[in-house]
Amino acid sequence: MPDVRLASPQGKWILLTTVLGSSMALLDSTVVNVALPAIGRDLDADLASLQWTVNAYMLTLAGLILLGGSLGDRYGRRKVFVVGVVWFAAASLLCGLAPNVGVLVAARALQGMGGALLTPGSLALIQASFHPDDRGRAVGLWSGFGGVGAAVGPFVGGWLVDGPGWRWVFLLNVPLALLCAPIAVRHVPESADGRSDHGRFDVLGAVLGALALALVTYALIEARSGSLLVAVTAVGGVAAGVAFVAVEKRRPDPMMPLGIFASRQFTAVNLVTLCVYGAFGGFFFLGAVQLQVVVGYSALQAGTALLPTTVLMLLFSARSGALADRIGPRIPLTVGPLLCAAGMLLMLRVGPDASYLADILPALLVLGTGMVTLVAPLTATVLGSVDASRAGLASGINNAAARAAGLIAVAALPLVTGMGEEAYRSPTAFDNAFGRAMTVCAGVLVVGSVVAFATVRSLPPGCRRPECRTYGAVLSPPLEGERARGRLS
Repeated sequence: MPDVRLASPQGKWILLTTVLGSSMALLDSTVVNVALPAIGRDLDADLASLQWTVNAYMLTLAGLILLGGSLGDRYGRRKVFVVGVVWFAAASLLCGLAPNVGVLVAARALQGMGGALLTPGSLALIQASFHPDDRGRAVGLWSGFGGVGAAVGPFVGGWLVDGPGWRWVFLLNVPLALLCAPIAVRHVPESADGRSDHGRFDVLGAVLGALALALVTYALIEARSGSLLVAVTAVGGVAAGVAFVAVEKRRPDPMMPLGIFASRQFTAVNLVTLCVYGAFGGFFFLGAVQLQVVVGYSALQAGTALLPTTVLMLLFSARSGALADRIGPRIPLTVGPLLCAAGMLLMLRVGPDASYLADILPALLVLGTGMVTLVAPLTATVLGSVDASRAGLASGINNAAARAAGLIAVAALPLVTGMGEEAYRSPTAFDNAFGRAMTVCAGVLVVGSVVAFATVRSLPPGCRRPECRTYGAVLSPPLEGERARGRLS
């Protein structure tokens, strides 16, 4: 049984290193959006290249996060976490030194691989190290401090872009890793699953899942060309997705057991997740660019302007979870997406002459209120809709689904809204497309609200409740539970 106490020196070191590790990934998922216009100018990149700068990271992270946690189960959670931190830092260094956009995109894909190791690994270390009496508080502190990191990310990113340059958005990860990895090696105890019946990893399932996402993403981003290659890629992506389902169905112990979707409520809440986090991914990708290209903000101003959503999450997510415990998840999961949709429609007022207090802040406050309303109940419903022994697995699937939704949204929205390759260089063209994108995102959120109202029901008494009560990340729900890291096969 793990016996490290939170108040002990070792407990504090463990908490520090896990917060540093998770903050690296959280920072990177938020600060890069603020840096996109500067990256485009410096590397002479078109819009498709900027989409790939975001999506290359999300692709490998979403596709490999379940498998990444399973590596820690078998080979040692500390070992895999440290490998993830070092890998992430090396890829970040390559991003910061990238001479062209092709190298940057490749390095971002490598970053996502490192993130797939360290993101579930940071929670795994807490679950495996702390005494049961302290584990809940440790998870709460880890989640809260990580949320603070997510909140300051856009601010720090904007300051770096306007100061030493966008490359430091990535180079910042290197000193964090140099601090994090040695602390983990020295102070974090090693742990592993310890079972003797480990089978093979579901590598084929992971490869097919990532390949399906990659091919569909390519087809959506490059669809403007209308080439035969795009059509072939789209068909290949669908075929890879079908093959993934077939493999997961036949394997005796798959990475993503399809039987978990026999729960109608689990399936429904994942559909809500796809709608909600697809809209969020599209908004935060385009919103930071809109503020800079159209409104005329600097990167620092744009990053600071977006802070209210994360601050609201940090301040009120725990209270929202407590309210949902009393009234059930159906109302919050119905009302929350509608509030988010209203916030995005209010963003239609954000144009060349927008006032922050009159136009931008009200939209972000409504959007943030909606996010607060829905995120904690969504996580609770995911955990409560399956057997307690599978709650962690359910959380991992839900987290991967949210990241995949954001990935597809970033790929599809410019295509759906008619955003040209050079649109981000033209305030008028980008503003027009941004308005159409916000309308699409609002529509998707309304669909999510309808699905929630029609399908979500009260949770059974005594079901698993979330440990992460305070959460600040805006692009994915929190991971939960000892098995949030996926399964071995």
